Amino acid sequence: MNEGLLYVVATPIGNLADITLRALETLKTVDAIAAEDTRHTSGLLSHFGISKKLIAVHEHNEHQSAEKLLSQLKAGENIALVTDAGTPGISDPGAVVVDIVRKAGIKVVPIPGVSAVIAALSAAGIQQNGFLFHGFLPASGASRRKVLESLKSEAVTLVFYEAPHRIVESIADMANVLGAERRVTFARELTKTFETIYSCDLGMASAWLQADANQQRGEFVLLVEAEPVKDAEEVSVDAQRVLKLLLAELPLKQAVKLATDITGEKKNDLYELALALKG
Repeated sequence: MNEGLLYVVATPIGNLADITLRALETLKTVDAIAAEDTRHTSGLLSHFGISKKLIAVHEHNEHQSAEKLLSQLKAGENIALVTDAGTPGISDPGAVVVDIVRKAGIKVVPIPGVSAVIAALSAAGIQQNGFLFHGFLPASGASRRKVLESLKSEAVTLVFYEAPHRIVESIADMANVLGAERRVTFARELTKTFETIYSCDLGMASAWLQADANQQRGEFVLLVEAEPVKDAEEVSVDAQRVLKLLLAELPLKQAVKLATDITGEKKNDLYELALALKG
């Protein structure tokens, strides 16, 4: 008997019209659908006139459900894996299932679609190269600040998800840890009725949120741009000398890290200077 396939299917993050033709065809033809919330997925399927057996796969039962799905796949069933919105395994359940299924030698087929991260970036007008997607920050203030501190020196745009009940506290921590002068873009309720895309300095972001309680509602993607890079002449002469010596002996990233530790200069500035020197 041939083994089945596991399809990882992206679903709309708000506007149901964003579902892809390939996703619809897959959901129509599989034997069963593994869903984060079967009630939510029932509504999606009903909207498109699809009726399928649903299996609950959420953060509290993912390991057990993965073994059950594996048995069905080995029996020849094709299964689609979905979450409430977006792509499974990206700050949502699904990664455990995919890992167990792949390790068992079953083929996993991605069915791509809407991405809140890419949608937010596309509408923000950020010209810096690269981004780092972190997902949700810790709920605890101390843990959240510790994570932000570890990300502070990254030379790319930082991308976070945040829930409405933590948005005010998270923004305050970002301003304090990352710096009030950094630019943040709020992408709220993307593709939904009250979609909002707004940019300002982190130092002004709390006031914007507090001015309108409606802006504290819904799901957020937060884009925090990297610190503006100094011109080479703004980096101290001593730091430039140290960096040049290290670059002569070490790979670029290692040289920048050591130069940062030795001189106390900002990593972003030294990284850009290192690129210029190598170029």
